[in-house]
Amino acid sequence: MNNMVKKIMIYSLAGIMQFGLGAAVIEASPLHTDGTPQLVQLDRHDGREERRQNENRRHEREMHRHYRESDRDWNDRQWRENQRHDNTMNEILAGVVGIVIGSQL
Repeated sequence: MNNMVKKIMIYSLAGIMQFGLGAAVIEASPLHTDGTPQLVQLDRHDGREERRQNENRRHEREMHRHYRESDRDWNDRQWRENQRHDNTMNEILAGVVGIVIGSQL
């Protein structure tokens, strides 16, 4: 009789542990949702979109050739302007990525 009680206790404990492990896995699963999609929508009225548009307009103005500017000066200025424009656009993008990552937490 003593041997039978030990077996029942061990199998019961194993069953309870499996049930608890299964519940934890189900809760951690990405498929387990409330039925509502979890989308992040960025607010487009916080200045980033306007900053990007202003930067693009400024870049367009600077890329045009100035009056009495030599080809070499114009090419040098274009190269510097492209570098500056790329850096500015990367800063704007980094801000957006930072907000997206921050909203995921």
